[in-house]
Amino acid sequence: MSNYPFSYKISWPARFIRPSLRRAGPGYLPDQVRFLPKPGQSVRLAFVGDISAVANKQPPVFDRDLTALLAAADLVVGNCESPVVERPSARLGTRLGTHHAMTEEFLTGTLAAAAIAPERLVLSLANNHVLDQGADGYHATLAALGRLGIATIGTTTEVSKVAAGPLTLGLAAFTQWRNAPAEAFAGRVAMADDFFAAAGNGLAGAEGADLVCAVPHWDWEFRHFPCAVTRGWARRLAELGVGLVVGHHAHVVQPMARADDTLVAYGLGDFLGTALARQPWPGRIGAILVVDVSADAATRGEIASYRLVPFMRQRDGAHESMVPLDKVDGELGTKVRARWQAVYGAAAASLTS
Repeated sequence: MSNYPFSYKISWPARFIRPSLRRAGPGYLPDQVRFLPKPGQSVRLAFVGDISAVANKQPPVFDRDLTALLAAADLVVGNCESPVVERPSARLGTRLGTHHAMTEEFLTGTLAAAAIAPERLVLSLANNHVLDQGADGYHATLAALGRLGIATIGTTTEVSKVAAGPLTLGLAAFTQWRNAPAEAFAGRVAMADDFFAAAGNGLAGAEGADLVCAVPHWDWEFRHFPCAVTRGWARRLAELGVGLVVGHHAHVVQPMARADDTLVAYGLGDFLGTALARQPWPGRIGAILVVDVSADAATRGEIASYRLVPFMRQRDGAHESMVPLDKVDGELGTKVRARWQAVYGAAAASLTS
């Protein structure tokens, strides 16, 4: 049913327990960089990782520093990793955590807790879990997000245009992976092969966008550094005119890089826990990517600066608490900050932010 290779499937349990730091190397960027002098006018984008209710029976609790950050963004973009349904149809799988689901009430409670206004939110549906509750669950998700005023991407291979302050942002999304047969995804979700085949020498719908951003669901889970195929796709997206790439699916934080003039964030980890409630600590480190885009006439649509804001998801009864990494105490705090340095420290030592 799924399109995961056998080697991927058998390595999943080991990597879930102990996420890999292999494939580290040169060419990555530090966790914050300024590319342009501060623009006179700019738009702030905030990107978050995978959103799911798997590890939460109740909406999470956010530290006020994180909510202030998200509330200040002109647009927030994330990945809707769970179908939004009132009653899951795959009851056993949902109970075990292999099939994802969240209610509309849970989603609205989460957005309120995170200080994200639905009208400022765009969610990608291009991921492997979007059909976990069948075709009916897929259509229920579209209906629920529509009721809430949340824009969606990833249902076609075309670029969608969204207003972000005075700028027009082009957004596209696709998934490398699926958990259901190909025919179930066909016509509903943009798959990677279809996306690149349709792109040809250009992206349909990108005309008139000040900045085009791709939100791919790619790479192998629980690996901190991207594989060769993923890096190749990032270069292809740059060739197609995408200026910013923000990936999901690995469930751990991954580095920043440049592909020609394109800024690439390979993976932000989970925004809410999408694996198991008792996930090992490296998989509970996530990041919010804040990107400032110039709206000045001379540099309109150019990325002026970015920074990654790391946080940790901590268990708190029936929900998770989101805490900035520098507020995590004790031995755990030492470990999570060391892991962050292992992903970004080498780049930070060689480049000036």
